[in-house]
Amino acid sequence: MDQHDPSFRHAGPGRLAGMLRDARHYTLALFDTLAEAGYADSARVPRLGIINPPLWELGHTAWFAEWFVVRRAASSRPGDAFGHSLLARGDDWFDSNLVAHRTRWALDLPGTGAIRTYCAEVLERIQEGLAGEPVDDAALYPYRLALAHEDMHGEALLYTMQTLGLGLRSEMSGTMPAPPPQAGEIGFGGGVFLRGGDQSRGFVFDNEKAAARCRVAPFAIDAAPVTNARYLAFVEDGGYRDAGHWSEAGRAWLKESARSAPRYWRRGGDGGWQQLRFGRRVALAPDAAVRHLNLHEAQAFCRWSGRRLPTEDEWEFAALSGHPDFTWGSVWEWTASPFLPFPGFAPDRYLEYSSPWFGSRQVLRGASFATPARLRSPHFRNFYTPERDDIFAGFRTCAP
Repeated sequence: MDQHDPSFRHAGPGRLAGMLRDARHYTLALFDTLAEAGYADSARVPRLGIINPPLWELGHTAWFAEWFVVRRAASSRPGDAFGHSLLARGDDWFDSNLVAHRTRWALDLPGTGAIRTYCAEVLERIQEGLAGEPVDDAALYPYRLALAHEDMHGEALLYTMQTLGLGLRSEMSGTMPAPPPQAGEIGFGGGVFLRGGDQSRGFVFDNEKAAARCRVAPFAIDAAPVTNARYLAFVEDGGYRDAGHWSEAGRAWLKESARSAPRYWRRGGDGGWQQLRFGRRVALAPDAAVRHLNLHEAQAFCRWSGRRLPTEDEWEFAALSGHPDFTWGSVWEWTASPFLPFPGFAPDRYLEYSSPWFGSRQVLRGASFATPARLRSPHFRNFYTPERDDIFAGFRTCAP
């Protein structure tokens, strides 16, 4: 095992223990910021479909780890875990399969202190369990799953903070500096690559299976995600007014949203463009990757510029190529690919991770500035509904 590899996918017990402690520390820091702003009280949290009450989210992350690690659940199906939760009604409160999103505001949850104590007790039991585990993928699978789950919820809490307009502490500003933008595009002559990578060892998400050798035709792709400056040209050319650039679904979204620019763009007093970033107005950074765009906006820019979105196979091929100019990691990137199972797919223990969402989501590849380094992988398939623009998402383009 490469001790310098930041990924959680091949981490042994010792490194996993540290990663799990780090993830919990980060989750609690995010929650504390939300609590200081009054959002530990679910009644004060806006009832939006894109966020959860922070106290519920905190309890859910600990419950998920307890379910799969401490209670050794065979699957996410109710009844498939051993014993009872450390919280008397933990399963009733925090099983996302049983607790509908719209009902999470009305739950009679324990107070913040009790939930924090629960988080600490679960983490302590996980650490004790890890100390006795062998360096074995099957034995470490639930620990790695719980870590990935908490890291994803950590990024989701940052989405919540952006949505609510809350400022960040310095340690929350991002887990990895954004790569510098590269001008121009890269041409690839096509070829064959192993989609999903080597799946004979380590942790693999179920939607990445089964690995397969895939061929891509020659294509040209942007070296980096589209920048604010490139997207501004589209905005100022009337891109949001010209319905011809938009798909049918995009036109419907545009009419309903009444947008004339990306979600967090505002005109300043001098007429220049600004962005809302965690409750602050900042000048639009021309060379930064444009973010908080939905799929419709990305597609409209592509039509306007005579380009297209890459397929997820093209994106993975480019990311695995080792080309020094291909940079990723500042924003999640919309692709042209709907979220569908690969041939040979079968759900893993977390049955609802992928299966319920096939056909209704679109694939995003890469990572954002807020994604922990250990979670980043060129094989990772993120997925959201086309209208989501609260996430840290942008895109890059391909030649026709």
